Amino acid sequence: MRQHEERRQAVAVRYNREKEKAPRIIGKGKGLVADELIKRAEEAKVPIQKDPSLVELLGQLEINETIPEELYEVVAELFAFIYQIDQHSDKS
Repeated sequence: MRQHEERRQAVAVRYNREKEKAPRIIGKGKGLVADELIKRAEEAKVPIQKDPSLVELLGQLEINETIPEELYEVVAELFAFIYQIDQHSDKS
């Protein structure tokens, strides 16, 4: 008997502070859909944060839904991670 493998999950988040009051879910999926989201992010050189707990929380939201205030702190950490990557890549 084979053990059931966890299905890969992905959630895409966008935040344009000039146009939006809070980050927004712009895509999400499991399995093949998640693989496609990750592939497109990699192709576009969009930073990817691998955090199963965060994906689980954000995956409960609907596409185009803004992040609720209770998740602001966690999502702020995500954007800090992205900022650090951007700063590092600018120096390369």
